[in-house]
Amino acid sequence: MPDALQCLAPADRQLVLRHKIVAIAFLPGMTLYACATVEAEREARRRGLRVVSRITLVDYHRAVRLVLGPSLLREAVYHLAATRPALSARVRLWPEQLLAVLLLVLVAMLAGLMSEAGYVYLTLSLLGGMFFAMTVAVRIFALAPAAAVQKRPPPAILQDTLPVYSVLVPLFRETAVLHQLLGGLMALNYPAAKLDIKLILEETDVTMQRAVAALPLPEHFDVIIVPAGKPQTKPKALNYALKFARGSLLTIFDSEDIPERNQLKVAAAIFASRNEDLACLQAVLTFYNANENWLTRQFTAEYAALFNLMLPQLAASGLPLPLGGTSNHFRVKALVEAGGWDPFNVTEDADLGYRLARLGYTTDCFTSRTYEEANIHLGNWMKQRRRWLKGFLHTWLVHMRSPLSLMRELGPSGFWIMQCLSIGVFASALLHPFLLVHALWFFLSGEARAQLPMPLHGLAIGLNGAILILGYAAAILCAKSGLRELGYRHWFGTLLSMPFYWMLMTPAAWLALWDFLVRPHHWHKTEHGLSAVLRRRSTRASSP
Repeated sequence: MPDALQCLAPADRQLVLRHKIVAIAFLPGMTLYACATVEAEREARRRGLRVVSRITLVDYHRAVRLVLGPSLLREAVYHLAATRPALSARVRLWPEQLLAVLLLVLVAMLAGLMSEAGYVYLTLSLLGGMFFAMTVAVRIFALAPAAAVQKRPPPAILQDTLPVYSVLVPLFRETAVLHQLLGGLMALNYPAAKLDIKLILEETDVTMQRAVAALPLPEHFDVIIVPAGKPQTKPKALNYALKFARGSLLTIFDSEDIPERNQLKVAAAIFASRNEDLACLQAVLTFYNANENWLTRQFTAEYAALFNLMLPQLAASGLPLPLGGTSNHFRVKALVEAGGWDPFNVTEDADLGYRLARLGYTTDCFTSRTYEEANIHLGNWMKQRRRWLKGFLHTWLVHMRSPLSLMRELGPSGFWIMQCLSIGVFASALLHPFLLVHALWFFLSGEARAQLPMPLHGLAIGLNGAILILGYAAAILCAKSGLRELGYRHWFGTLLSMPFYWMLMTPAAWLALWDFLVRPHHWHKTEHGLSAVLRRRSTRASSP
């Protein structure tokens, strides 16, 4: 079989990767094929191909990795950087951006030397307040009445007309949640003949490979092993597996995910009822261990505001969405046109959402839920959060390489939203407690009364005070509204203690900045399977 894969035309390569159909002999006026699965034989008959042999899945995957693996890996890593270098995070700062940063620092130093301390403070105060104002404005916008998520059920779609649906599940050191994951995937209410589930493993993760190999997987499950290579990130693994996906629709589930059973059917029906410019649907992410401890409750409140309020409001207004990392459902055609995921960006989800919007595609939200495991340990939460914040910074720098192009493609409102949810979130996390402490000192020491009569200083004091009060109020109201959607009421202690949760963002942001400078593409792994809720479920499942 390896010889048959050496020189493949693009159409034959798609047959091999997507359908496991391999041309093994070329006769005058006739090509003979071998198939690796029953589904491959059905596809070959549908295409009128002459099948004369059957190959084992083990031999198929071994030959593909040996012959095509290196080229597939190069495409997975470098395709976006080669075809759309301006939208790739492979390079941290373009020369123009680096020059702009250096000039900004120089101007700030000169201004500090030549100006009075009071005016330097005033400028810094106003700039710091601006970042908070950006995030506050989005929260206030999210609270406005709107047709949030699509609550009306889409038109019914006949079972026979359902499209093939690919499900990509990247796994790395996830043996603790493997059985829960498979239970959720097995429970999906979608015809098995039209399901294409890819469990994506890393070549270096031998323990995971052995755990998966020991399981009796149904035929619509497929195991893809990604060759070792840098960067070792989730988006690289997704790009590699995308070459093997045979569905016209595709979604991603993380290792700890438990999606609602009808999620694929609902998404397929919505796609069928909408125009081709709808590229993506984002499901609601929430947690099955929401009430485990204070950290999980805060995490739940944060997600409730984002996925039940903010993202649906943006979608209803036709604005770009920073996607969540799981349960986003794509038209494969649009995903391929956008260049797939950026393997050098550690928030590949948010970046892809903006890239789709820049290409003229729309993204919507729907009410189907996926239940995840909320972090129960601060250290684990910190690793995850520093990765996200580093990714927000990197995403902003990538899309701001040409601000005028970004403004033209997203429009003024979309441009503003992108600023708020990338650099606004990062800078707010970076500076929040410092500015808060200074504000408290400013008012308690009497300095505010001394400067209030000065018009500019009085204006700055009033604006920053209003931003602080509005920010806390809007964030708490968003969380309360989102929690109500999930059925969580009377979480008054959680809502009132949210400011302490925000304080945890600051060390994560400074660590993210350090990571961006010294290891920009490093993926901090989030450990799963730590929840006591999961352990109790496993114990009940194993009991006689």
